[in-house]
Order: sequence, then structure tokens, then C-alpha cells
Amino acid sequence: MEHTYDHTAIEPKWRAWWDEHGTYRTLGPGDPGFDSAKPKFYVLDMFPYPSGKGLHVGHPIGYIATDVLARFKRMRGFNVLHPMGFDAFGLPAEQFAIEHNVHPRITTEQNIETMRRQLRELGLGYDWQREIATIDPAYYRWTQWIFLQLYESWFDPAAKAARPIAELVSALKDGRLAVDAEGKILDRSSTSGTSGALRPWADLHPDARRRVIDGLRLAYLAEVPVNWCPGLGTVLANEEVTADGRSERGNFPVYKRPLEQWMLRITAYADRLIDDLDVVDWPEAVRAMQRNWIGRSNGARIVFEVVGTEERIEVFTTRPDTLFGAAYMVLAPEHPLVDVVTGAGERPAVEAYVADAARRSDVDRQVEAKEKTGVFTGGYAINPATDERIPIWIADYVLMGYGTGAIMAVPAGDHRDFEFASAFGLPIVPVVVPDDAWLAGAAERAGRPVDLADVEGLRADYLANASAYSEGFVGEGIGVNSTNDEVSLDGVATPEAKHRLIGWLIDKGIGGAEIQYKLRDWLFSRQRYWGEPFPILHGPDGEIRPVDADALPVELPAMEDFKPVSDDDPNAPPRPPLSRAPESWRIVEIDGVRYERELNTMPNWAGSCWYYLRFTDPENEERIASLDREAYWMGASGVDLYVGGVEHAVLHLLYARFWHKVLFDLGHVSTPEPFGRLINQGYIQAPAYTDDRGVHVSADEVEERGGRYYHGGNEVSREFGKMGKSLKNMVTPDDIVARSGCDTLRLYEMYMGPIDQSKPWNTRDMVGIKRFLARVWRNVIDTETGDTVVSDIPPDRDLERQLHETIRKVTEDYENLRFNTALAALIELNNTLVGIDAPPRAVVEPFVIMLAPLAPHIAEELWEILGRPPSIMEQPWPVFDPTKIVADTVEIVLQVNGRVRGRLTVPASAEREAVEAAALADDNVKRHLDGATVRQVIIVPDKLINIVAS
Repeated sequence: MEHTYDHTAIEPKWRAWWDEHGTYRTLGPGDPGFDSAKPKFYVLDMFPYPSGKGLHVGHPIGYIATDVLARFKRMRGFNVLHPMGFDAFGLPAEQFAIEHNVHPRITTEQNIETMRRQLRELGLGYDWQREIATIDPAYYRWTQWIFLQLYESWFDPAAKAARPIAELVSALKDGRLAVDAEGKILDRSSTSGTSGALRPWADLHPDARRRVIDGLRLAYLAEVPVNWCPGLGTVLANEEVTADGRSERGNFPVYKRPLEQWMLRITAYADRLIDDLDVVDWPEAVRAMQRNWIGRSNGARIVFEVVGTEERIEVFTTRPDTLFGAAYMVLAPEHPLVDVVTGAGERPAVEAYVADAARRSDVDRQVEAKEKTGVFTGGYAINPATDERIPIWIADYVLMGYGTGAIMAVPAGDHRDFEFASAFGLPIVPVVVPDDAWLAGAAERAGRPVDLADVEGLRADYLANASAYSEGFVGEGIGVNSTNDEVSLDGVATPEAKHRLIGWLIDKGIGGAEIQYKLRDWLFSRQRYWGEPFPILHGPDGEIRPVDADALPVELPAMEDFKPVSDDDPNAPPRPPLSRAPESWRIVEIDGVRYERELNTMPNWAGSCWYYLRFTDPENEERIASLDREAYWMGASGVDLYVGGVEHAVLHLLYARFWHKVLFDLGHVSTPEPFGRLINQGYIQAPAYTDDRGVHVSADEVEERGGRYYHGGNEVSREFGKMGKSLKNMVTPDDIVARSGCDTLRLYEMYMGPIDQSKPWNTRDMVGIKRFLARVWRNVIDTETGDTVVSDIPPDRDLERQLHETIRKVTEDYENLRFNTALAALIELNNTLVGIDAPPRAVVEPFVIMLAPLAPHIAEELWEILGRPPSIMEQPWPVFDPTKIVADTVEIVLQVNGRVRGRLTVPASAEREAVEAAALADDNVKRHLDGATVRQVIIVPDKLINIVAS
């Protein structure tokens, strides 16, 4: 049989045809032939990092899903933007290049070419003319331009938005704004009573003016504690450091040390980043992760005086009502007052502890189950509520990056404080009476010898023996042990107690209400070569000069030695690779002044923060995107559908939202949020194997014998996990496509289950999908002659009804990304066609159109064989007719006293009386009614009749 289904001939043919005819070319505003009357749909995949390993079959889950939806929307009359690009800067590519002694541009471009080939072979209908890569100077020119927008902007708290620095300077010059004694910007119109504290802008020294302005920029230089990895020669984000304080890549030691770095003031947008999560259609789990990451907390700032000094320690607490129970204070080992409060006798132990803490990661220090460690400094502070001296400790569970780097420890009201106090014999004073249920449970867990039913006895025991209860009470309750001559919280419920205590702090001038965030400003410098250069020049006396916009891009210099300088000494100064760049690149002379370029580079997050905007107008040389094209494609709420892994739930999405909001404030984009709807695709899970050392071995080298698994003759253990390099269980799409075809792979991955759920991979299950495609082929083609077997005979009533039911279901399922159930409906209709010698064209053609988004290659071939001009993607989507799905007859279940006694087929339009009469006339019903009296006939229209008799 020479005319059987052959994917090896069909699929390359149609991919070439699509390329030649520009089938997926996307027209936009200003393009000849663009139809502005059509609705738009912008669907986007999180663009991939071009790994040397290429794609495995888990990657295309999201890509295929968005492709199916994009094709469906095109056929439904939408202008569809569905682009693809590559996020190609960053540490992995550079480390790979270092390990293989080849330039990262060479390896990255090779990886891009591999991945581009794989994506094309998946039949994905991207508009490849819009392809971008973050490593292209024409692209990162605009990444640098956006950085300059951040540098030249400040966050105006009055407007709650970014404004140009130039406007700020103008307002300071003409007196509309002023600077107070602490360097803060104030609106002069609202400071009538404090004019004596304000300093005229003209009276400030130029250096003072510069400090004021630089202290407000959204992009600024600051010396901050960072994760310094000498082995890699760069700073790492917290997420790149393992729990035991080593680099995720390379397993090198990581140290905390202060470094001057570029920072982005993302904290200014904390409230908007939280509040605007309410206006996007995202999974609630992702929104919760972002809220938790930002960590907005309402509480109070409280000042503690340090005994014997003029120093004061400020803390932030969400439970000011527990101040009376503050039994000790804890400073982060990095806190600037550690040296001041430490006594001579305690100094050796404190210094040793500080050095040890510097070698630990923030993640490790925050592990709840970790044994609590700490050192007494010898210093004391005064609890302002009790006037008692309380000891000052240092402990690594307090981080300098959170709050103020100091806490008031209330052991009875915090689990970690309770554990610490228990470990070091510190007092535990209850200041909140817990609820009865907690008291009973805690007493039972602690094995207290009390009557659990005696509530009064439980309270008395807890108040007298709180340290014996093995845990702190973190909930709300009634105040106790919380009274001084000026304020009393005894007998007061927690919400009112907070309010009353904050009022007292304000009256005393030692604190007040405050909102704080876990979110910290974004550390934006990397001491590596493979990243976007900063468009910044450093001049004499600390002057910073931005590169002129018309001089962008600042391209990476060509360097043979691009390796970072690794060093075993954590205190050695960083030496970025760009410090070895030719002087002709490093040094820039302007008007006789010598400047040195910034030698750090941007992190790989930079290019991915705004790529979705560039896709709307990728060849624009004047702007990041023209206003009309950006406004058209972004619409009212941004990208219509954004699909990617949940691993990007926080950082990428948070960073992109921040950049987008700055651009929105400055008038460069039209929407306040970048991504209107977000879906996280699930993972592909596959068998992984470990040997007796617990080391993963390559899954494709494992053989099964008698239900056991062997690698190199040695038995190994099997588990299931996320497909990927780390578990050595990758299955590449290349082999699947070569053996079974792209359409088979596409259908199988969509048939596995809902897009947002993880699924197990089983290559053997693909056989059924390939058989389905072969049956579709035979329903159209005579495999012996190659002629079509389709007839022009109209379908009968039942087949026509099934067709329209299928159109309705497939349309709804595609719209809601239920591709697995859409395919099930198509399989069912195809099975009906199998039993027809000459399937009607009126059914086959809409069937092939509905199949096309899922299996575009075979659909194009069948469409051509049916005598229709390509491309099938330009055909209108079938419309179901509700009148066609009304059945002529319905089947009624017959019951006698609730038991099924038969079935009855009646006209769909039959009257109730006729249906009842027909049921009572049924022979089997009559047999079960013999001698009984009918008491009631219950009819559920079109479903069942229940005859109640006795």
C-alpha cells in the first residue's frame, strides 16, 4: 500500500510551505494588509534559556498548548501574536563556556540554533520574523535604555508613581519642594509649620545635592551585604545559594560581605505590586507566593535605649501589644551596633560567632528545625514598658536584611524566641492569655499534670509555668502582665491592645505605627562577563555619568580571557572580567575628562523583564515599541495569555511587573500590568534511577529484567521525578518526531491531561495516538489508490447531530484549554466515520479543520487532498447549529419502585400523558405491576419514569 499515512513526507513538506508563504506572519498596526477591525489575541510562552542539552519532551507542553490556542484563535477571526525568542545571557552559559574553553557567544548561538530547529520540528506556528535574543546588541540597547530610565527617575510618594529626576530638580530649584535636615524631600505647601527645618536647594553644596538626588533614584549605587562567591568570582542571589552556604552551580563556598553594587528600588513599588495582584487572572497560589515574598506587615517601630551608651536600637514588630513580655533582644551578627554593645570579656566569642554566621546562607539561617545558637554580647537594653534591663544577644536566626536587623524577643509569643530562651535559660513571661483550645492542646503536648477540663486551672498553670509548655502562643487573646503607670493592656483583646500600645509609644516619642516589607531592593550587579554592560561611566571624585541614549548600545568587548578571577580569600576585592578589557573599551574621554565604564554587568533577569514588549515591534530603532503597536497588542490588560513554569512565580514575574510599572508611570507603555492571564503548565514526570551510592544514572542506559532494573549489570532503584538533566531521565523530542511524527507527539502531550497538571511520561502510550491519525487518514484516503473516499452525500440526522455536538464541545474545550477532552471528542467522531464507507464531505471537512490546531501537518495534507487550497489555517472555524443537536427521539429509563425494569424510546416532542401511557404499556413493566395498584408516576423529562406501586 503506497498511500498510507507517512509523517516523514508530510511534515517537512508543510513546514517548508508555511515558511515559503509566510503563513504565520503577524501583521500589526501600520503593516500593509492589517485588518484593525479584527479582535486581537496575544499569547506568549516564557521564552527558554538555550541550554546545550536542548529540549526534552517536558518543555513543549506549554509551547504546544499555546500553539493550539493560537491556531484556534486565528481560525476564529483574531489577529494573533504568538512569538518566540531566547533568554540567552547569564551564569549557566558562561560557566559552560569556561568549562569547555570556548567563548559564550559561540556556545550560546549554537544552543539557540539547536533549540530553534527543535521548535520548528514541533510544527509551532511562531512568527519567526519577530524572533529576539537577549544577547543581540540591537535588543540589549533597549535593555540599557530602560536601565537609564530607572536611573533618571525617582518614586514620588505623593503621586505613588515614578517621575523623571529632571522634574524633581526643577521643583527643588523653584521652591515647590524642599529638603529637610535629614535630606528628605518635602512638599513646601504642606510644611508651613516646619519651614525652619528646611534648607533651600540653592544653599546646598553641589555634593550635598548629588547625595540627595542619588538617594532617591530608582537605580542607585550602595554598599550592601551580598552573597560573595570567590570560587565563581561573582555575587549570587539568595536563590543561587544552597542551604549549607555554597553555590548552587559549582558547589563553591559563599560568604556574606559588603560590596558596592547597583540596586533597583523595587521596594518603592511594594504596595502597588501587592494591590494590583487583585486585577490579574493568575493562579491564586502564584499570587500568594508574590504576596508572601513582598511580605507587607502592619506593626510598630519601637526604640530601646542601650545601657551605658547613647545608642538606641530600633525594632519592628507586628505584635507591639507583647512589649511587656520582651525578655531579651537579639541583633543580627551583621548589625552595626554589635561592636558597640559587646563587652571586652564577650568579644572573642562574639567575633567567632559573627565570622561563622558570615559563612552561612540566609536560607540555612532561617531553617525552623535548626538548633538555635547565639552568643550573649555583655550588653543590655532597657525595655521601655517595664524599665527593666534586658540582655542583648546575637543570633543567626535574625537577618540584617529583614526589618531592622534587631528584634525584641518575646518567648511566650514566638516559637523561635521560645526555643532560644529555653536553650539559654532566659525568662519566659506570658503577656497574652491563649484561647481554651490552645491551652488544652499545649498542656497535653507538654504532659502537664493538670485537669484538661478545668479551664481556670489550665490558665493558672500556664501563667505560672509558661516555660514548661514547650511552645509559644502566637495567636490573639487577652492581655496579661502588661501594666505600668501610664498604660495598661491587662484584660484587653489583642487588636485594641495593639492600638493602645502604639498610642503610648507615640506619646512617649519612642515609636509609632509602621508598615514594613520582607521585600528588599533588587541587587542588580554581577561580576561576570556574559551579561548586558551597564550604560554608566565613572568619573573623577565619584561622579557618575550615564551614557547618552544615542550612544547605545554599549556592546560587550571581544575578549579571549573572559573568565572571572576566582580566589579562595573571601575578603579579596572582586575583579570583574571586564577589568581586563582593552583600555580603548574601558576608558572614555569626554570634554577632556577621563571616565571608566562600569565593569559589572547586569543579571540575566534584565533581558527577560521586558521582552514581551519588544515582540510587539521588534525592528523599531526609535523606541522599545511604537505607541500604537504596543497599545494594540497589549490592549487593556496586557498579554492575553502567558504560559510558563511555576518556578518563575516570584522573581521573573515580580521583576517584570516592576519594570513595567516604571515604564507605565513614565508613559512608555499603556497598561499598568504586563500579563493579564497566567497559566502554569505542569511537569512531565519520568522514571529516574539511582545506584547504590544514591547517584542518578542515565535512564536510557537502564534495562528491565523480571521487574528489576539494571545499569551496567548492577541493580538500580527506580523512582519518578520531574524530567530533566539533574535526574538524567530526559527524553528528547528529536527521536519521537523522527519515529512517530510531530503530530503524534503534539496529540499525545495534549491528550495526557490538563495543561496545569503534572503527568507521567510513557512512550508506549503514543502508539494509540499514532493509530488514531492513521484511521483519520484512511477515512479520507484510499490507501491503495490514493484517491479520496469522501462523498458529497449529505450526512444522516444522527451523524449531523454528532458533528454539531462535536463542534460545540471542541470549541468550548479549545477556548478553555481543555485540549485532552477536545481530542477525546474528535476521536469519538472519527470512530463514527470509520464505520461509513464514504464519509460525507460535510462532516469530514469540519472535522479536519477542528483537528488542525492539534495536528496541523496531517490536517494540511488532508485539506489539499480534499481539493481545497492551502492553508487550512486560513479557514473559518465551524459554527455549531443548536437546532441540529436536538434529538428526534429520547431514551427513557423505566423504573418500578426505584428498580430499573426497561428502557423506552419516544419522540423528543412527546407529551407527558403519551410517555406515561407508553411506560405503563411496556410488557416488562406490566409484569412487575401484576396485582399491584399504581400510586404515583414520577417523570423526569427526557430521562426516566418511576412508577410507584403497592
